[in-house]
Amino acid sequence: MKLGVITDGISHDFDHAVKVMIEAGLDYAELQFLWDREVGELDRDQRRQALAIVKKYGAKVSCVSRHVFVGLPMDTTRPNDEIHSHHMQGLANCIEMAHELECPTVRIMSGRREITLFGKTGADHWLANDDPWSHLAPLIEPAVRVAEREGVTLVIETGLGGMVFSAWAGRKLIDEIGSGALKLLWDPANCLHCHEAAWPEGYDWVRNGYIGHIHVKDLDMDTPKGMVAFREMGTGQMGQYLKPIADALRTESYAGVVSLESVFRPDGGTFEDGFRMSVDLFRRTFG
Repeated sequence: MKLGVITDGISHDFDHAVKVMIEAGLDYAELQFLWDREVGELDRDQRRQALAIVKKYGAKVSCVSRHVFVGLPMDTTRPNDEIHSHHMQGLANCIEMAHELECPTVRIMSGRREITLFGKTGADHWLANDDPWSHLAPLIEPAVRVAEREGVTLVIETGLGGMVFSAWAGRKLIDEIGSGALKLLWDPANCLHCHEAAWPEGYDWVRNGYIGHIHVKDLDMDTPKGMVAFREMGTGQMGQYLKPIADALRTESYAGVVSLESVFRPDGGTFEDGFRMSVDLFRRTFG
């Protein structure tokens, strides 16, 4: 499989991060924060510098990953209003950068989730509020139309606080929009927050073409306490799922990239230390 890392999980110094990535045997850089800025905010000189660094190390870019649409309130945001237009401009900047870097994939997010979206047998009356979900597709569709015109794939991430909070929700939205330019950025560790097991449950929802990009990390999730602790790869709640997922991806000839989301920082250490502690198992499992 094609393996990479979100580079700012190693360092915000992009040259150093790509150097470490290549030395660790990974080929694909996912770009989120470079130096002091998020992608979509880089000026032209910084973008040229980023391209030069990619070429210098013979790396490839898997995804331009800005937090487009993150945190949008579903009850007040509407297509083409001020906040939506601001996010659409950030997306346009990312697509332009993706073309420069010969990168086929751009990440988007999915707004801010209500606690309970759907209900039945009375819960639909007392607890659930599906109105926010009805606003989601109209906010995402303009971005998908842009992606279709520009020849890139948007990948919408399963996020802890997002409207796309699980593999099930991601598939539901993709089916509603019905465009090949929209796929899922599956982060199965995030889906543990809503008690969706990564295997086989989560994978079964997104197999057969729904996945466009994957994030892998390990963690311990304590939902009653609202607590998340990142862990060295293989030592947290994702550990049991890593090999079954990797085996299934190989069986189905998954053609996208698997990115190590290097967010673990050991006590007294750095994020680069955490990357070095996890990358060997990541590479052995998914390589």
